[in-house]
Amino acid sequence: MTTTAPVAALPTRSPRRRIAAYVALTKPRIIELLLITTVPTMVVAEQGMPELWLIVATVLGGTFAAGGANAINMYVDRDIDALMERTKNRPLVTGELTPRSALTFAIGLEIVAFAWLWGFVNLLSAALGLAACLFYVFVYTLWLKRTSRQNIVIGGAAGAMPVLIGWSAVTNSLAWAPVVLFAVIFFWTPPHFWALAIRYRDDYAAAAVPMMPSVASFSSTARQIVAYTVIVWATSLVFVPVGEMGAIYTVSAVVLGALFVAFGIRLLQTGSAKVAMRMFGFSITYLTLLFAAMALDQLVRVA
Repeated sequence: MTTTAPVAALPTRSPRRRIAAYVALTKPRIIELLLITTVPTMVVAEQGMPELWLIVATVLGGTFAAGGANAINMYVDRDIDALMERTKNRPLVTGELTPRSALTFAIGLEIVAFAWLWGFVNLLSAALGLAACLFYVFVYTLWLKRTSRQNIVIGGAAGAMPVLIGWSAVTNSLAWAPVVLFAVIFFWTPPHFWALAIRYRDDYAAAAVPMMPSVASFSSTARQIVAYTVIVWATSLVFVPVGEMGAIYTVSAVVLGALFVAFGIRLLQTGSAKVAMRMFGFSITYLTLLFAAMALDQLVRVA
């Protein structure tokens, strides 16, 4: 009888495929999104452009920390990943990597991240990076993801940590400004992720993961998405006085926030999965442009 084990083991014979599998464990696309918020926060904290080495050191440390947390998430979720269409090709599902090697790699990344940030940035940033990992793994992945429809709401705190790390990298302290930015990303996470989860709600149902779109009606999910986009919009405007922002950021926050809310309302009106995916795409654009405007606002005013 033919088995699939030899096929699953074949990629491990190629160093290139094995390296690619380890990279996939870190979820590079998610890391890119996290780092989009880090550098602009550093610019605001510095009230100008920070030293290039500090930016590089912080970004690398943040990449290691987020990559390690994501790899542990894949290690823990390998059983449900095998049941979901969206995740069935992840390296621990296909057999390209063993669970033991993946976990060893993930823990190693976290150790490197903490040592790197402590050695080249500061201890506060290193501690925040470690806290983000522990929260993502123990609070979101091991507890909330499989037990609560509020999983991504509370779990979003881990994804909001990079702004605190970026601020502390420059100032070696925290303040109200990064706390408000933390809130922006915290409240942005549910509409961002739920818009994607609408497309894959059958996946989550098959894996018994109580993601909001798989356990609540479409209209209920859409109403909550609208509510969160309004909160994101309001919070982004709170940052104007708290962060001492100028016209570039203020206008951008008003326009981008209005568009984000409009997407949510459109989703509620149409009940369309296609609109949900367009909203998911725009949510990434929204965060990117908002933080880019924040950095540009600061740089133009100090030029």
